[in-house]
Amino acid sequence: MRSIRVETSAATILLTEAPETKIKDRQTGEVATDANTGEALMTVGVVYIEDGESSLVKVTVPQSGVGEGLALGAPVALPGLIARPWESTFNGQQRHGIAFRAAAVTPSAFPAQVGA
Repeated sequence: MRSIRVETSAATILLTEAPETKIKDRQTGEVATDANTGEALMTVGVVYIEDGESSLVKVTVPQSGVGEGLALGAPVALPGLIARPWESTFNGQQRHGIAFRAAAVTPSAFPAQVGA
């Protein structure tokens, strides 16, 4: 399926869940890896705030893209953020959603307030 680039310059993104190893198979504990590089993948939880609306989102990043100094509740940057629609059938149930992936997650700053 097609990947859609997510423009984040007007958004505030706050870290809500610390990076953790992404598991491919919960029964075996197999770690998810990038299909092209073989690098281990991590997930982070963020709240994405834009135009007065917010969404809780899980984002996958390569292990090498997890920046130093990340703090829960602090603003982060997600360079190269893309959204990829997906669908699958599991136990006869049709499921679908949007998977988010970024090249990295790094500490950022709160946007400057207009008129402040």
